[in-house]
Amino acid sequence: MLAFSTFTLKPGDKAPGFSLPDADERFFELDELRGINGTLVVFLCNHCPYVIHLARQLGTFTAAAAARDIKTVAINANDLIAYPQDGPESMKAFAAANGWDFPYLIDESQQVAKSYGAACTPDFFLLDAQLRLYYAGQFDDTRPNKGVAAGTDLQSAVDALLNGAPPPVDVFPASGCSIKWKPGLEPLYFGR
Repeated sequence: MLAFSTFTLKPGDKAPGFSLPDADERFFELDELRGINGTLVVFLCNHCPYVIHLARQLGTFTAAAAARDIKTVAINANDLIAYPQDGPESMKAFAAANGWDFPYLIDESQQVAKSYGAACTPDFFLLDAQLRLYYAGQFDDTRPNKGVAAGTDLQSAVDALLNGAPPPVDVFPASGCSIKWKPGLEPLYFGR
């Protein structure tokens, strides 16, 4: 099922905090992961074709962002019982294969995804230095089998943030596979 960003959080809203484990059961909190100039929170998983399409470029992009003091954290909110290919061991292998040098966390309760209004994989949330939402939208306008991912939309948002510009207004929503919600835990915005 194709899904799009919900834009539940608005620019300037304080990002919801969290404490989540990685695949090795080490816990991380948003506040300790924040970058001096900003933080990128990405909801994704291993098996989604939209994530696979940009996974390697995401590794390159986030390394360049880290050099500009913008840290990244990825969150997998999929139902890991129904989608074992997104489980912890696969997460570690997928991250390593794509050069991801940032925490990749598990949102087993799916509450963090709901608090952000995350709807799809991948779904991008760029936060400013005070952990307020600056940008929620697409990586770029490429899709699986349509173009080579370069992260142009997200890069424009990062550049604007670092230049002190106001948040972008005309934003295209992220699109991808819907987050795989556990039965009965689907958010109100699911399927809209």
